[in-house]
Amino acid sequence: MLQPDSLTETVPKRLTPLSWGSPISYSQPMSIQTPLVTERCQDPSHSPQCMEVSSLLEKIRQGQLMMVDRRRRNGLILYKNYHAEFAGPGAAVGGHIDKDCQGILPVGNLLLLEPSTHEERQEAYKIRRQWIRLTNQFTENKVPLKRAQMILKQFEAYFDQETITRIPDDVFASLVGVLPYSVANARSRRKRKK
Repeated sequence: MLQPDSLTETVPKRLTPLSWGSPISYSQPMSIQTPLVTERCQDPSHSPQCMEVSSLLEKIRQGQLMMVDRRRRNGLILYKNYHAEFAGPGAAVGGHIDKDCQGILPVGNLLLLEPSTHEERQEAYKIRRQWIRLTNQFTENKVPLKRAQMILKQFEAYFDQETITRIPDDVFASLVGVLPYSVANARSRRKRKK
């Protein structure tokens, strides 16, 4: 199983909670009633979760640098113009690299922290780069079904089946550059094997 090298490295010693309130923390996996947070989630009447996540999207677009907590099985899928990126445990989110973010999807029990030192910021950027490289390895396979199977297998290594089931096919498809049909096909093949 492919894994980012840095997940076995030491955890930063000092982490400062975000300055705009307590860390974004969800006590249970994010509901996929609002599968992807974009501009359409700006209406606060959708749900309290929608307000929290749309506020987070705004912070990301403003360039506030945060990092995904390394000690939890959590992450954030960031929708860009033509693809999606996964920022897993320890990865940087926001800053100059995500100002073009079009939408987000929290995965697992999300907790974002603000790196308090230069070294923590560097390490978070390094880990983000490793998550991108990991996903890029999947896209090097020319067979769409294989790409879909690889990304599903990778997520199954980190998250429970309920969390993976809640992530829509088009989100996985955007991570590895395939059509949602390929992801649906890969999911159905995995179910038949079990």
